[in-house]
Amino acid sequence: MINRDLTPADQLLIGVDQVLRTLFGPPQVTERPNPATGLADTELDEQQRRHVARLMRINHTGEVCAQGLYQGQALTAKLPETRHKMERSAQEENDHLAWCAQRIEELGDRKSLLNPLWYAGSFTIGATAGLAGDKWSLGFVVETERQVEDHLDEHLAQVPAEDLKTRAILERMKADEIHHADLAQAAGGADLPTPIRLAMRLMSKVMTRTVYWV
Repeated sequence: MINRDLTPADQLLIGVDQVLRTLFGPPQVTERPNPATGLADTELDEQQRRHVARLMRINHTGEVCAQGLYQGQALTAKLPETRHKMERSAQEENDHLAWCAQRIEELGDRKSLLNPLWYAGSFTIGATAGLAGDKWSLGFVVETERQVEDHLDEHLAQVPAEDLKTRAILERMKADEIHHADLAQAAGGADLPTPIRLAMRLMSKVMTRTVYWV
C-alpha cells in the first residue's frame, strides 16, 4: 500500500465522514467482536425492557460525545503521537457506539434525537482542549473516562442480573474506559482544575437526564 500525505481537502472529507458515521452510522469499528455475541437474550418485562433501553440510549449518546471529544482533540492536538493516541481511542470508542446501537435496537427502542447537539458541543470542547495544549487535552480524556466509568457502575447496578447481553457490553466498555484513562494519564495528562471537573459532572447530569427521555 502506498502512503501519501493528506491534503486539507482530504482531511475535511474524512472528518465529515466521521461525523456522519457517528451520528447516523454505521461507525468504523475495530476488529473486536461484540461482547454480547452468543449470549442468551433473556426475556425482560415491559418496565425492565424500557428502562434498560433508555440506559443504553444514555450510553450511546455518551459514546457520541466521546467521538466528538476525541475527534475535536485529534484535530487540534499539537504532537503527532498525541493525535495518534486520540484517533486510536476514538476507533475503540466506535466499538462501544456500535454495540450500544445494536442493543438499543434489540430492545425495540431508538437512539436520542439530540445526538447532533451533544456531538457539536463535545467537538467544540475537544477542539478547545487541544488548542490549550496536549497535557490539558489528555487531562480531559482522563477526567471524561473516569466520569464515564462512574456512570457505567451506576447502570450496571440497575441492569437485571439475568440480562447477560447488556451487562457484557457495559462491563467491556468499563474496562476500555479505564484503559483509555490510564493511557492518557501515562502520556502526560494533567489534573483538571476542580471547577472544570465539577462543570463536566454537571453537564453530564444534564445529558443523562435529558437523553433518558428524548
